[in-house]
Amino acid sequence: MASAAEQLASNLSFSTFSKAEELKKRIWFTLGALLVYRLGTYIPLPGINPDAFANAFQSQAGGILGLFNMFSGGAVSRMAIFALGIMPYISASIIVQLMTSVVPALEQLKKEGEQGRKMINQYTRYGTVLLGALQAYGIAVSMEAGQGIVGDPGWFFRISTVLTLLGGTMFLMWLGEQITSRGIGNGISLIIFAGIVAALPHALANTLELGRTGTLSTAIILVVIVVAVAAIAMIVFFERAQRRLLIQYPKRQVGNRMFQGDTSHLPLKLNTAGVIPAIFASSLLLLPATLAGFSGSSALPDWATAIVAALGHGQPLYMLLYGALIAFFAFFYTAIVFNPKDTADNLKKHGGFIPGIRPGERTAEHIDYVLTRITVLGAAYLIVVCILPEILIAQTGVPFYLGGTSLLIVVSVTLDTVAQIQGHLIATQYEGLIKKSKLRGGKRG
Repeated sequence: MASAAEQLASNLSFSTFSKAEELKKRIWFTLGALLVYRLGTYIPLPGINPDAFANAFQSQAGGILGLFNMFSGGAVSRMAIFALGIMPYISASIIVQLMTSVVPALEQLKKEGEQGRKMINQYTRYGTVLLGALQAYGIAVSMEAGQGIVGDPGWFFRISTVLTLLGGTMFLMWLGEQITSRGIGNGISLIIFAGIVAALPHALANTLELGRTGTLSTAIILVVIVVAVAAIAMIVFFERAQRRLLIQYPKRQVGNRMFQGDTSHLPLKLNTAGVIPAIFASSLLLLPATLAGFSGSSALPDWATAIVAALGHGQPLYMLLYGALIAFFAFFYTAIVFNPKDTADNLKKHGGFIPGIRPGERTAEHIDYVLTRITVLGAAYLIVVCILPEILIAQTGVPFYLGGTSLLIVVSVTLDTVAQIQGHLIATQYEGLIKKSKLRGGKRG
């Protein structure tokens, strides 16, 4: 039998949306905030020569700078005030999550409820400031080393660059929090989503232009479209897929009344790690090429040049390491964010149990066993989605801008946003039903 929420969701219609005034305000606020973000990606950093920087960026676009440029909505290629984007905040969040699993004090803080989460969020902000300052200083020093990029190099330029870029990151962090609280939710994810989607029309126009000039055949363009549609369908299916463990609660007596035991499900997502494995794997593999580009190929020994060449896009070693790193981070990050022992303890505390499994340690072992098996499928799915575009680029030379990582982010954020909007609509419809029932009760009285 469908739950009350599922029944309400099935009854949603356009009329429900037209009555949801609060939801409309949230959507308009979200669109306005994203517009402010997009405008900020076009405000250049003071003290640099844009043409000289654009020429220097083109030589490094295939490295980690290209990945950061994708996440920042093109702000890196223009060296705008939002060039750092939201990546320092994401990195700090991941580091704090990792530390909560190895530092007992943080682990205890995580279990203290709302107050503990506020403290952890505060530590994440401190980490964002530290990482952002280090990255901004590295960018300032790298630009000073370039030919004609900085008009007046020195400590004044470095300090102003750090303050400007760090201020841009902190503003984006605040903007994301505002979208989460006053908008439709998922503020940080929507900022990354907006940056990736903004470059999509230009990428599609370039692909069609290559087809018009004859550089790409019509058959190859059709293959690109089919692969993109198939990848999106696969992402939607696997991101929604979950393994539900049956949870039973025993009968309980309250006073003289006996309440029947209830049943529920413990959902385990097939891809618990999300897009983190793809981001980590891409960053690590692109780092050698980026460092080599900054130092110059003539300054590298022969063995280092050979390694950088073997780790280029489309090379067999790159594909092999990319898949292996995705699988490693899929298991590693899943183990960090999901603790079977804590889940088993919570079930035991509330009287729940898995049929046929003894509560406590055995339940934790069973959950870990199931989670490991489905993570194998999740890691395989991530590898296929991320490797397939790389193979397409290597074999056909297609400028396939929406690779595996960006496709995962775009589709996942879209699914989450639709779920958030549907949740607001259900809440609106539920409030309407309550008001109608109160009015009927008043008339009868």
